Amino acid sequence: MLDVADYAHTDASVSRRAEKARRLAAYLWDRDISGAELLDLPATVRRKVARAADANPPSTDETWTVVARLLDEKQAWSVRNPGHPAGGRAHAEEKILWVKPPVKPWSTG
Repeated sequence: MLDVADYAHTDASVSRRAEKARRLAAYLWDRDISGAELLDLPATVRRKVARAADANPPSTDETWTVVARLLDEKQAWSVRNPGHPAGGRAHAEEKILWVKPPVKPWSTG
């Protein structure tokens, strides 16, 4: 029986996936999108986010889960380091392009 290599988990693949996750996390961080908000986005929107971040869209949820974890870790770091320039969000106003606020029902009263 032939031993089939697991190319998705070679050192090089893991390294490329980690780099992609960092790039995506940086893009999302600048737009004030949390890990939970990211994971709630539909797959079609996630693919658009990746393209906007100049990254090939991840083919598995594994990478998106890593991105969400990185965002959560950065949020925790930011809370511990208030006022640090790295905690800033350069494009927070763009969040609405990706994460839509809940629609409030009309009040008829």
